[in-house]
Amino acid sequence: MTSTHISHSIKARKNVNDKFYTPTDLVKVHLNLVKDFVIDSDVIFEPFYGSGNYFNLFSSYFPNNTYDYCEIDLGLDFFNYEKCCNVIISNPPYSCIDKVLEKSVSLNPHTISYLIGQGNLTTKRIEFMNNNGYFLSRLFLCKVFQWYGMSLICVFTKNADKNCILFDRVVYK
Repeated sequence: MTSTHISHSIKARKNVNDKFYTPTDLVKVHLNLVKDFVIDSDVIFEPFYGSGNYFNLFSSYFPNNTYDYCEIDLGLDFFNYEKCCNVIISNPPYSCIDKVLEKSVSLNPHTISYLIGQGNLTTKRIEFMNNNGYFLSRLFLCKVFQWYGMSLICVFTKNADKNCILFDRVVYK
């Protein structure tokens, strides 16, 4: 099956609001990647609870922390969240990634880490994060069965002074 065929089948799926839950083994990889940036007493926030795969593992990886979550299906909308948090970890809906990043930055945590599609990490989004004091400290590429393309775990932190990757926005001719 070609990538064009796969792309068309995704766009033509019966329920365009399909939810894609993160496999538990990948959640564990994600939490291990973020672990170095979490300090005791941090409030760790999961803005897109979904099936609870992230939130339910927080206490195993971060036993000295407190936790909070949102889930629109439970009446807790991330975009209305105003509490204090220090670390954000989740697999957000890709369809509104710009809005997710803007809201995440507005909460002013020291670490923001999302699992996103490879096509969602653009130079414009990295620059947006940089302009708001967040730098890409860790990047992990992975493949999830039946998800389109590659996925990335991105860890943006305020304590960095540069990105872990190099890029430019020059259009080469």
